[in-house]
Amino acid sequence: MKSAALARLSVIVPVLDAAASLAATLASVAGVADMIVVDGGSTDDSVAIAEGTGARVVRAARGRGGQMAAGAAAAQGDWLLFLHADTVLERDWETDAAAFMAEANDVRRAAAFRFALDDATPQARRLERLVAARCRWLALPYGDQGLLIARAFYDELGGFKAMPLMEDVDIVQRIGRRRLVMLKAAAVTSAERWHRDGWLRRSARNLMCLSLYSLGVAPERIERIYRPRRSGR
Repeated sequence: MKSAALARLSVIVPVLDAAASLAATLASVAGVADMIVVDGGSTDDSVAIAEGTGARVVRAARGRGGQMAAGAAAAQGDWLLFLHADTVLERDWETDAAAFMAEANDVRRAAAFRFALDDATPQARRLERLVAARCRWLALPYGDQGLLIARAFYDELGGFKAMPLMEDVDIVQRIGRRRLVMLKAAAVTSAERWHRDGWLRRSARNLMCLSLYSLGVAPERIERIYRPRRSGR
């Protein structure tokens, strides 16, 4: 069943100077028939790494929402899996994804993976618990948890919008709580951003951005808080 499901799946990975992590990300989904890397203008070896794995490379203007929309437009599968370039799926992700895709009702639902960090510190475990609580109570997984969705449902929703930020929150809100499923397998994300910015500072900034978006502040204004200078995505 797994191989049949993976043959129907397109994986879409938006990248911008992601050479340090991209190979591991693509290796974790190596069995997928259609892998698409959408480059937003990388100046490192991201494109060469993607091509070396056999992934198709699509080029788009920088901006994760627009990049993922471009990847979806190029996808060949009738299921789409959006995945960040610093995230590695656990080995058993295929089983969970195949089971989700096999359910008839799930063609009008979407799924995300459990959040985990590649870090052994207590701070990482606390953050994982906080994210689990956010997903449980608010039904709000972020993009670093992946998004698995039928192509027809994605198109019906209008897909990802070309927003500078909060594109993951936007589409999850359009999917809605009752049509969102949390899978058991983990999407293991790099903790580099938290090490670089500080655990409390990074988490507080993320919460502030979500709060401002919930209050109706334009994503363009929120981006100036989230990315005061050009740095990692």
